[in-house]
Amino acid sequence: MGERGRRKTQVGVVVGNKMDKTVVVQVDKVLKHPIYKKYISRRNKYKAHNEKNDCNVGDRVLIMESRPLSKEKMWRVYKILEKAV
Repeated sequence: MGERGRRKTQVGVVVGNKMDKTVVVQVDKVLKHPIYKKYISRRNKYKAHNEKNDCNVGDRVLIMESRPLSKEKMWRVYKILEKAV
């Protein structure tokens, strides 16, 4: 943990692709409450860089942390895992 060069990755679903070379990816995760031990679902939206503009709404993608590309964009699409039907 804390290794140099190790970048965070997350899997999410594309929920928006109206911007040029940018997609909005929603990441859902389930975590256990530390006191009540009940499972809670959380979701975050990340703006990710998509150089080829090949992602569509509904695609499952793997995003990887990168240097800041703009004010809100610090992730990039690493791989499209599953195309939307």
